[in-house]
Amino acid sequence: MRNIWIIAKKEYDHYFASLIAYAVAFTILLVLGIIFGVNLWYYTNNAFQSSGTIPDSSSVTGAFVFLLVFFVPALTMHLVSDENRLGTLELLLTAPLRDHELIVGKWLGGFLFIFTLVVITLVYPVVIDNFVQPGIDWSMVLTSYLGVLLVTSAFLGLGVGISAMFSNQIATMFVTFTLFVFLWWLVGFPANLAPVGADVFRYLDMSTHFYDTLNQGVIQLGDLVYFLSLTALGLFIGTTAIEIRRWR
Repeated sequence: MRNIWIIAKKEYDHYFASLIAYAVAFTILLVLGIIFGVNLWYYTNNAFQSSGTIPDSSSVTGAFVFLLVFFVPALTMHLVSDENRLGTLELLLTAPLRDHELIVGKWLGGFLFIFTLVVITLVYPVVIDNFVQPGIDWSMVLTSYLGVLLVTSAFLGLGVGISAMFSNQIATMFVTFTLFVFLWWLVGFPANLAPVGADVFRYLDMSTHFYDTLNQGVIQLGDLVYFLSLTALGLFIGTTAIEIRRWR
């Protein structure tokens, strides 16, 4: 556990020394800030009362995960592939460090970085709750943010796994982004075109697990299993890739 934390802290600190990470953070917070401003104007003008809706932050969290599809590949492309490119991976493999500790530590460092952004955006529902009556639906807000963290976990797990397979950062980013687009948009299309296997394709569609349930304030066991399974799969792929490199 100590080795995992050391690797995670190193990666977390690395993000705050990276121009790419700052650009990603700035863009995400800017877009979400604009959406928050529109929501605040909408709610403070009592527009929600006529429609009978209860204030929430689902539009903010929905936009957050949408942006993660595009930005997580940029955040994970260096995690392991950069170590291989610079030749430092061999040094890590000779250190008293288990393969899974390296991969989990890399994943945790990225998770903590995005978690920092998540914490910052919590100011949005707090402000809305203080500006409107009867107040925000906090159970829905917290469930939506849980969904953001689960999506983050899955994306980072897959991103780390792919990064461990390549030494070229551009190739890593391209493959990761392609996989995310497939899971977020493309995999659900066959479910609408053919009844055969529709349930399987619908289950593999990542966006439905977030938008249809978690972002609506509903927690289902199937959604938790789905996101945690993708996380575990990515970490397993990454660990296996490191083990193969070790025995070459």
